[in-house]
Amino acid sequence: MNATDKVSILLVDDQPARLLSYDAILTSLGHQLVHARSGEEALQQLMARDFAAILLDINMPGMDGFETAALIHQHPRFEKIPIIFVTAVHVTDLDRLKGYTLGAVDYVYVPVVPEILRGKVQVLVELYRQRRELEMLNQRLAQTNTELAAANTALRAEKTRELEALNASLAEANRELEQANRALQSEIEHRVEAQRALEEADRRKDDFLAMLSHELRNPLAAMQGAIELLQRKTLADPQVAWARAVLARQNLHLSRLIEDLLDVSRISRGSLTLKKERVDLRDVVEHAVESVRPLVVTNRHELSVRVPEAGLIVVGDHVRLTQVVSNLLANAAKYTDPGGHLVLSLLTIGEASNVPVEAAIHVIDNGRGIDPSAMGRLFEPAPHAERVSKGVSDGLGIGLTVVRGLVEMHGGRAEAHSEGLGHGSRFSVYLPLTELSDGPRQNHVTESAIPPAAGTRALRILVVDDNEDSAESMSLLLRYDGHDIGTAYSGETALRMVEAWCPDVVLLDIGMPGMVGYEVARRFRESKRLESTILIAVTGYGRDSDIEQAHAAGFDHHLVKPVDYAKLRLLLASLQQQPAQPVAQS
Repeated sequence: MNATDKVSILLVDDQPARLLSYDAILTSLGHQLVHARSGEEALQQLMARDFAAILLDINMPGMDGFETAALIHQHPRFEKIPIIFVTAVHVTDLDRLKGYTLGAVDYVYVPVVPEILRGKVQVLVELYRQRRELEMLNQRLAQTNTELAAANTALRAEKTRELEALNASLAEANRELEQANRALQSEIEHRVEAQRALEEADRRKDDFLAMLSHELRNPLAAMQGAIELLQRKTLADPQVAWARAVLARQNLHLSRLIEDLLDVSRISRGSLTLKKERVDLRDVVEHAVESVRPLVVTNRHELSVRVPEAGLIVVGDHVRLTQVVSNLLANAAKYTDPGGHLVLSLLTIGEASNVPVEAAIHVIDNGRGIDPSAMGRLFEPAPHAERVSKGVSDGLGIGLTVVRGLVEMHGGRAEAHSEGLGHGSRFSVYLPLTELSDGPRQNHVTESAIPPAAGTRALRILVVDDNEDSAESMSLLLRYDGHDIGTAYSGETALRMVEAWCPDVVLLDIGMPGMVGYEVARRFRESKRLESTILIAVTGYGRDSDIEQAHAAGFDHHLVKPVDYAKLRLLLASLQQQPAQPVAQS
């Protein structure tokens, strides 16, 4: 690339690490990359030189990205400079409209995909170059017109032929300008088409992940049912008992891997919704410890938990915050040798008007530690070989990505520290604190802790699933609890059975061949005899859109495979308290 072809690109971000990542992504384009760590510094750089494009972080202390963009485009000299906003959180349609009004041409979400960022910047650079060429061509055209006017005034009589030649030159210049404009329009159309192709590829990826999770959850559901049955039996052989425990742990691990995979996709697309409420972080810590305790006990770790007397109240999603702490605890237990020491602490940091402003959750271990070269990408998905070589992980490498995404959605941040391999590690989560509380903790009782009521009636339950292993294992578990069970392996069979046997509850699979569960549910709801029947969707599809579609089809509840049998028992126990419905006569 010639020196005259180089242009300047302004990178504005308050985080030096992110500026360096932009350098690494954009250096291959061969242009001059100029840094600014605040809106004020960006304006100073603009006064000093011309820029083809601006990469602008929205969330900066002091003057944020929107304010900086407004000041830039208020200046006539800079009003045409295109701006790409960078944000680590999903922006609303209103914020997006505001950004476009302030001169934004696009948005880029963190973590940045290098190929997409390079493509967007290269488009703006090419448009800048072509705009400069058009300006130069227009200047030459204006100069030609001036010369033509002077010649026409001075030599009107005797320079007719020269005037015609100049007019011909002008026509040629106009043709060149028209051709340049057509080429520019064609390039824009190609870029728009490429963007549409990228969006379609992203949609296909999401559909594939949903299908993959469904296909994986079907065998996991059958395995989970078999494991539940084994756990109800007394086994004399210790090796068989050990094998049963291994199956239970690994089945749970596979289920969590699927959820992490889907959560990464939801977070990156901004489609994950938080159910926010006042949450006492002491409850979050308690539930996280209980969920990871089997892994800690199996590895013979010593776990120390330190929480304050006063409650630390944040506004957030209790389930998702518990998931964050559970992931960090499980990560620490997994990468600490048996007999190691884990510390989980909850405390406050920083003060404003003598009131703590942040809650800090630290998970410390004396395990294998982390290679310093891996710290920069620790919370990002990375190839398996890279994570193993750097001592980070031997799994999918997405658990910490989920942690960071969920914490940032709560307005917090996640950090990690290690002195190196063999020196343990510390993972920290910081969340904005709403208040301190001396009152009782909120009641977030887990479903598995609530037993069915004694002396309740048996339910007539129809289990419908094309996977015979899943159907049979679920039926055996329900019969074990004393319920009257019917089994069908297709939607058509289920419709015939309910004509003669009106069930209290139908556990209905969605993804069946032939007649899918949604259609079966709609047929059930058309029958007056089944008005009181409770329809429960049992499926491998667990997206928010899947839940909405299930409720629209007439389902009362939605359970994701492999089903948490404790949750199902709790649901059935609530139905057992209701009066029995008379059996329909055929």
